[in-house]
Amino acid sequence: MSRRVRWILGGGLALLVLGLIGGPLIYAAMEEDAPPARTVEAQPEGVALTPETDGTWTVAAGSSAGYRVDEVLNGADVTVAGTTDQVTGQVVVEGGDLSSAEVTVDIASVTTDSSRRDGYFRDNVMDVGTYPTATFVVTGPVDLPELTGTPVTVPVTGELTVKGTAREVQAELSVVRTPEGVDVSGSVPLVFADHGVEAPNLGFVRVEDRGAVEFLLRLAR
Repeated sequence: MSRRVRWILGGGLALLVLGLIGGPLIYAAMEEDAPPARTVEAQPEGVALTPETDGTWTVAAGSSAGYRVDEVLNGADVTVAGTTDQVTGQVVVEGGDLSSAEVTVDIASVTTDSSRRDGYFRDNVMDVGTYPTATFVVTGPVDLPELTGTPVTVPVTGELTVKGTAREVQAELSVVRTPEGVDVSGSVPLVFADHGVEAPNLGFVRVEDRGAVEFLLRLAR
């Protein structure tokens, strides 16, 4: 074997070893815990709040949704969150009660701090070409407490559809009136296997088998 061939083969092997060992280490070096989820905020005292809550509300600009999961990366526990502002939906309040609500999230646009993770999530985990969206639908009327500028907790029963599979879930929403409308935040528990989603296990990184879908909705008329 010539010296040139040995050099090419040796260089290729070295690059392969660096990719297998150095890649996960570089990935780990970039990794930090995700910031806390966005939630509703109490309004300042004396501010003029939206005068009426009955009616039909739509998800407006400033809303966001996504997922939050825990993973083990090279033996270290890390929390990962992906978000998108591509959220649509409608909420109906009648007689002071939540009559219906449906929220749709564009899964294909959800991003984290890692483009490699996002590509794997979209193509290998969620198959967004076939299942581009996820939905959360409140399945029955919900009694609402009086809504003020102070957030209140509202338990709801809903149907979460991920990757084409719907499951009943329980969630707690935080709701507050604002000068512009109504803000709602919450976290819906998600067990991956319930929706035919296989939690990634790539050796150097292993994702837990459950997580949450979280959202902050700015509702406007």
